[in-house]
Amino acid sequence: MSDDLFLKIISREIPADIVFENDDVLAFRDVNPQAPLHVLIIPKIHIRTINDMQQQDAELFGKLFFAAREIALEQGIAKDGYRVVMNCNAAAGQTVFHVHLHLLGGRKFDWPPG
Repeated sequence: MSDDLFLKIISREIPADIVFENDDVLAFRDVNPQAPLHVLIIPKIHIRTINDMQQQDAELFGKLFFAAREIALEQGIAKDGYRVVMNCNAAAGQTVFHVHLHLLGGRKFDWPPG
């Protein structure tokens, strides 16, 4: 896990534009944003993919979504709408293998997503 980029952000070994933090969750702006607001919301413990989560992680995953809600309200995108996405494994677009929720907003999104 020493190569886990997100654990290095949590420990402040790597800088990030942090927008939210509590005991369980950290959220920071994506360095390659796909929308005017693009925030990554991560648990402070290492879980590689959705496939690796356990029953005891259910509350933690809920906390990721509550953080998304709080950030959307704070950033002024809650009323117009936003998208949350979590990819699982490379074929779905996961490039950092530490589960993370993407919060995207500030523009209109099409459906189905690409």
